[in-house]
Amino acid sequence: MANARRWLTKTLLGMLLTTLIGGFAGAMLVRFAPGYGVDERELDVRLSTKTITAIRRENAQQHNLALFYMHYLAATMHGDLGYSMALGRPVRELLSERLPETLTTVGVGLGFAWSLGLGLATAVVLSRDSSIDALASILAGILLCLPTAILALWFFLAHASTRLALGVIVFPKIFRYSRNFLLEARSESYVIAARAKGLSEIHIFLGHILPACAARLVSLGAVSVSLALSAAIPVEVICGLPGIGQLAWQAAMARDLCLLVNLTMVITAITVVVNSAPELLKKGACA
Repeated sequence: MANARRWLTKTLLGMLLTTLIGGFAGAMLVRFAPGYGVDERELDVRLSTKTITAIRRENAQQHNLALFYMHYLAATMHGDLGYSMALGRPVRELLSERLPETLTTVGVGLGFAWSLGLGLATAVVLSRDSSIDALASILAGILLCLPTAILALWFFLAHASTRLALGVIVFPKIFRYSRNFLLEARSESYVIAARAKGLSEIHIFLGHILPACAARLVSLGAVSVSLALSAAIPVEVICGLPGIGQLAWQAAMARDLCLLVNLTMVITAITVVVNSAPELLKKGACA
């Protein structure tokens, strides 16, 4: 029990450290990006010299990256996520509005991708028909070669459900990995022995093949969440979905340091938690 607690504490500290490093790395990318520090408000000829000086003084507070990040973390401890200069709203409000939209998009997209990907992989294993395997692999290969933006644009122009575009983007990877997992398990000696005893293919699949792949499929599920989150940015931008992907694009275009740091922290935290979940579940089951 003591070893389990130490492992859990170490894992949680590692997750926290990774999230903090991710946030700082995001801040560095914005800070040293071309065009950072240029405020469009200074182009307004109606502003006085005193106002422009105040704007520059306000922006100068973010030039010291280490100091900015320390102040940001201190404010975060008190529930203050800062203020978006580009959108003129508190970051907390923007995240509370946009995050549910992205989570819904990712959930619908992953549901569609897993239904199609694992369904086709199951059909390949159960049918043992090389033609089905070839057709499914060709379809997955074509979709895998198409850029994310092109797929999203097709769905948008076709007035189809843009959330399903995310599923089409993630589907090829889910199909190819799950197919390989299931085919590898099908060739195991205990599966061959079960087939020799006269068990049906469905019984063998549910009782032997699928349980053997369960751990790897769970790990693939965690990875697929990360894939869906990364694909959500171009999908939301092109299809006009008001999620954090679109918000990240707007913040990047405006070099909004505070907003981008928060978005990086949120995406990093979700990715770290999801990718660590299989290991946490495995340790919990062993304990």
